[in-house]
Amino acid sequence: MVKLRLKRCGRKQRAVYRIVAIDVRSRREGRDFQKVGFYDPINNQTYLNIPAILDFLEKGAQPTGTVHDISKKAGVFT
Repeated sequence: MVKLRLKRCGRKQRAVYRIVAIDVRSRREGRDFQKVGFYDPINNQTYLNIPAILDFLEKGAQPTGTVHDISKKAGVFT
C-alpha cells in the first residue's frame, strides 16, 4: 500500500519536510517512489505538485492526516 506522507529534511531545530509517495512499510527516511511536494512549517511555505498528487490518489494512495490537511488548505480536493 502506498501512502503520501512527510519525510523530514533540514538540520537540527530547522526541520523542513518533503511530501513523498512511499510504501507504508518503509521507515520515515526510507526510499520513496516520487517526491510530490515540499512543506516548510517555520516559514509557512508549501509547494505541491497537484497533478502527481491526484494521480497517486486515483491509484489508491492514502494521505496521512497532516498531508491531508496541507493538501486541503492548498485546494487539492476541490
